[in-house]
Order: sequence, then C-alpha cells, then structure tokens
Amino acid sequence: MKTVRVLIVDDHRLFRSGVRAELGPSIQVIGEAEDVESAVKAIAELEPDVVLLDVHMPGGGGQEVLRRVLGSGSQVRFLALSVSDAAEDVIGVIRGGARGYVTKTISGTELTDAIIRVSEGDAVFSPRLAGFVLDAFASTEAPPIDPELDSLTQREREVLRLIARGYAYKEIAKELFISVKTVETHVSSVLRKLQLSNRHELSRWATARRLV
Repeated sequence: MKTVRVLIVDDHRLFRSGVRAELGPSIQVIGEAEDVESAVKAIAELEPDVVLLDVHMPGGGGQEVLRRVLGSGSQVRFLALSVSDAAEDVIGVIRGGARGYVTKTISGTELTDAIIRVSEGDAVFSPRLAGFVLDAFASTEAPPIDPELDSLTQREREVLRLIARGYAYKEIAKELFISVKTVETHVSSVLRKLQLSNRHELSRWATARRLV
C-alpha cells in the first residue's frame, strides 16, 4: 500500500502529538504547523499528499490556509479535523476547497482510513456532518444573518455549544485543550455579549438557534 505523506496543522502541540501516535503505518507524518503562516510555508516546502487542517487557529483559521494555498494553484488535498461540528464551520471549509471534514472524536483507525480516502480523491465526512453539506449545496438561499451569533468569536461559539450540551467547565477545557480559567473567561464574554445571566439561559439561547 502506498504511504500517504501528511502535514498536521493544529494550534495545540499536545493534540498534534496525539494524532501522530494514533495514525496507522500507511501514514507518514512529514511535518507540523501551528498557525496559518507556518502552515502555508510548510505546505509549500514539504508538498504533502494530505493536510490535516484544524478549523480554528491563530492568523485566520483553516479557511485562510485553504484560500492562500489553493489560490496559488496547489493540488494538495485537505481534510479538516476539528472539535467543532457546527454547520457554518463545515460548510465554510468545504466551500473553501477541503475534501472532507471529521471531528476530533474520530478514532485513529477511522482517521487513517479517512486520510487514505482523501488522498485517493474521495470526499469524507463524519456521519452527521454529511447532511450539512448536502443541505448547503442543495440550497440556493443564503443563511439568515444573526448579529448576536456573529458577535461571538469561533472559540466562544465552541464553548457555548458545549455548555448547551451540559458539559462542565473541566470537561470543556479538556475537549478544547484549554484551561478552566480560559473557559470561564469565554463564558463571561459570551454572557456579556448576549446580555444573558447564567449558563441555563445560554443553553436555551443556543438550543433556539439549533447550535447544539
């Protein structure tokens, strides 16, 4: 079986190390990058077969990497790997040119298979995400603008989504590879921006917008 050369792009070193350890022998990790600038540079220098791309990173995120790399005429294939399963994130990177999108709950065996399939030209999605893509490309209507939602950063949306699912602060910190104090800071910011008082109101707000 052909060895697939992979570049891992994620802003959490611990997560990158974990991915390396989980991938099968048919995958060769040739490099890592932690933000947009280092990703664009590494892709140009190393010419990987597949880039495992986090959606939310310093410098503009996965969509900015896609824009700069594919806009230059590169033929590299991208597989988004993110903690976020929000429709706007999935649709954004697929429109940007990624060949697939899987969440970080995926197993090492499943991720290895997904990388191989993307390298062969297939499109790969975590099961519940495929519907987002089909719906998005079947619809000609632009999604409605939500000023309150747009006021939140991508990280704040991720924290909000996990709060609405009943995660404790420690669980959110573990899921997003951030500290509990950082989680508390994000929650305070979301409460302030949305003019809400507690996590129960946050949950209702998120559920009403189908963010859960």
